[in-house]
Amino acid sequence: MTDATTPPQQDAYTRAQAALAARKDAILVAMLPDVAFDGWTDATLRRGAETAGLHAQEAEAAFPGGPVEAVCWFSDWADRQMVGALAGTDLSTLKVRERVTLAVRKRLEILIPYREAVRRASSLLSLPQNATRGPQLVYGTVDAAWRAVGDTSVDYNFYTKRLLLAGVVTTTTLYWLDDRSEGLADSWAFLDRRIANVMSVGKMIGQVTGRADKAAGLLAHIPSPARFMRRLRSAAGV
Repeated sequence: MTDATTPPQQDAYTRAQAALAARKDAILVAMLPDVAFDGWTDATLRRGAETAGLHAQEAEAAFPGGPVEAVCWFSDWADRQMVGALAGTDLSTLKVRERVTLAVRKRLEILIPYREAVRRASSLLSLPQNATRGPQLVYGTVDAAWRAVGDTSVDYNFYTKRLLLAGVVTTTTLYWLDDRSEGLADSWAFLDRRIANVMSVGKMIGQVTGRADKAAGLLAHIPSPARFMRRLRSAAGV
């Protein structure tokens, strides 16, 4: 039923976008098992569409940008799953540090069945022609995480928080990809240490607000998404 205050054209557009998003989700989830073996390719996209009960050509219509666009949607899908998981969790009793740790951990736990797909996605994003995509996706993830845990900052803290968490997400993901410990215990311990580190750095940055030289010096020690992508490219032998 259309809301009387919503223009019919806008309502139709919203329904079309929702249908497209659902179709893209279906293709993505269906293709992930093949990605682990065959990588992010046009062929795995087509098989994903067929497995989802769609015509193979619908993969191209859903992802006109091909495998790279599918990888970007994969990251967005993981972000949405993380936000949904956090929405069903009582965060009111947790400190900010605990909330942010939980957000990063939830996202990685969601991706455990698709770890090889994450590795292959990272390798694809590390190619020179995709150099800007990785940092953009990391920003999308950290922004979604901060918003999901209740961040309402609008001043310099908005950017500082996201920059600091970007370092946590990139380094923890790199560690997690090769973690073979029982229950990924080493990854969660690594995450705890990284969060503790950036929280202390964030506090120091707050104390030197307005003193750009010192703030810049502190931020220089935060791992950048760009360096993360270069490391993945090197590890993948690309």
